[in-house]
Order: sequence, then structure tokens, then C-alpha cells
Amino acid sequence: MSAVAKKRILAVDDDASACELYETSLELMGFDVQIATSARSAKESIQLLRPDLILMDIMMPEQDGISLTRELRNDPKTSDIPIVMVSGLADAGTLQDALLFGAVGYIVKPVEPEALKAKIDQTLAAIEHRKKAA
Repeated sequence: MSAVAKKRILAVDDDASACELYETSLELMGFDVQIATSARSAKESIQLLRPDLILMDIMMPEQDGISLTRELRNDPKTSDIPIVMVSGLADAGTLQDALLFGAVGYIVKPVEPEALKAKIDQTLAAIEHRKKAA
């Protein structure tokens, strides 16, 4: 019987307390969690780690999460990695922009760990289903 590989999650957020929540909660839930605190470090981590899913904050210095999501969608090497936006912004326009530019889901902060796990599980299951159907 072979062990199932842990799903790798990259959490991109410049807020230290959010990163601590992601790392602690998701590791306890059985995920391999990596943290990036800027768009630049996220790009490096994505190339090195090839995550199964990205949790992306919107409000970050240097480059916001929506423009980084759009950039990742336009790159054939990263276009298929699912991105779930996690943000304190809850207005309809921001949600619409996030989904328009390639996010597959959106969670409003503050994040409850159980809701985060449910969204991750739902997203990963949908991707597995699409792979099997193809």
C-alpha cells in the first residue's frame, strides 16, 4: 500500500498573522504548506514547488493578487494551477475582477480554518473530476 502524497498549498499573503494561520491550520489538516509574502517570492516558489493550489491575498505591496493571478493564467507553465483568492475585500466588483482574471474561488477574511479547508477540498476535488473526465 503506497502513501498518498500530501497536496501542496502555496499561501501568498503579506500579513504575518494570516500566514501563521494558513501554515498552522493547513498543516494540521494534512497539507504541505509553503508561504510567500510577496508577489516576487510567490513567483519563485511557484517555479520551484509547483503547488497543487494557491491561496492568494489581493492587497499586497509591489503587485496585487489579482494582477499576479492574471499573470499566472497567461503563462502556460502556471495557467492550470487553481487559485483561490483570500481577501478582506468583500465588494462585488473585487470578487468579479478576481474571478474574471482567473481565480476559481474567493474567501473573505477573517478566514475560519474549517471553511478554508472546505474550499480547498472542493476546489481540488473539482480539478480531479475534470482530469478524470478528460
